[in-house]
Amino acid sequence: MKILVVVCHPRSDSLTSKTAKAFCEGASNAGHTIELLDLYKENFDPVLRMDDEPSDGSLESYSLEVQSQYKRLINNDAVVMVFPLWWWSMPAMLKGWIDRVWNYGLMYGTVKHNINKGLMLVLAGASEKQIQQRHYDVAINTNLNLGILNYCGVNESEVLLLDATNDGEKQCALHIKKAYEMGLSF
Repeated sequence: MKILVVVCHPRSDSLTSKTAKAFCEGASNAGHTIELLDLYKENFDPVLRMDDEPSDGSLESYSLEVQSQYKRLINNDAVVMVFPLWWWSMPAMLKGWIDRVWNYGLMYGTVKHNINKGLMLVLAGASEKQIQQRHYDVAINTNLNLGILNYCGVNESEVLLLDATNDGEKQCALHIKKAYEMGLSF
């Protein structure tokens, strides 16, 4: 399987980046082909501008950057997004990538695409108990899994919260190991 792994964190030495690398290693060891898209390293512009809101939704109507990113996305069978949980959602950079690239006529609407599987590995400083306390886990799944992946026709999808990253190196090492295992079994 060909997998686009999208990582979104400004620091290349972050737990997010280490988690993405571990997933890539596991998936590669399982025989998958991995393409890494680091939104910060590639200086992706997350701002949705007028030329990325065409009325017809055809690929040629979008900006060249969106056309390029979309072709890159659909050159794969699956997408894995790795990012920190900020304000109970994804960072603005990743949201901008989705706003621009997962747009009408490309990832939803009358068009069909070939992304069959999606995974979001979400690193959270909060503990599982804190996340569940006010049903944030339900809201996060509804927003990210149902509202983005499933809405866009990625029917085999999951949002996996890797919690309590503030609890120290042991907890972070467990998450890195889990990401490797997720890649290996993807």
